[in-house]
Amino acid sequence: MDPTRRTLLKASLLFPLAALLPMSLLSSFAWGQAAEKMQTLALAIHSEGGPHRLEVEVAETVSQRQRGLMEREHLPEDSGMLFRFENEQSANNAFWMYRTLIPLDIAFIDANGRIVAINTMQPCESTSPSECSSYPAGAAYHSALEVNGGYFAERGIKVGDCVSIPDEAGFCQPED
Repeated sequence: MDPTRRTLLKASLLFPLAALLPMSLLSSFAWGQAAEKMQTLALAIHSEGGPHRLEVEVAETVSQRQRGLMEREHLPEDSGMLFRFENEQSANNAFWMYRTLIPLDIAFIDANGRIVAINTMQPCESTSPSECSSYPAGAAYHSALEVNGGYFAERGIKVGDCVSIPDEAGFCQPED
């Protein structure tokens, strides 16, 4: 049997098995990341209403940032995802909601921990990524924090408030 025919035969035998895998596992393989474990950490958002504490997953690798909160049906109230970047990101860089099932708020954060922009993002029901809305920051940023939709408004969190990671960098410093 020639090699091409053997490959096709193997593929035809494995294809029905793929139908038995959970959809989330299939999509993980499709995105090139079989259950990559993310670090979690505690952070605080300092606003007029006091500190708001969250336990967040940290998306630091390209694949973690691409996956984000896709296909999650629920996000606990005091949880979120912090997207970290090695370099400052352009004000034109945007997040999108392809394959994201829940509404999210996103805060874009500068190198000093200050929130420079906030957007509310709605789930995209399209199966085509090109039909999903994108949400640009509108200001340069170093990280972005996604939480449940409405979280920031409900707590009075706004542009200029500070995000700190006490275990890593201490607390927010007063603005100059």
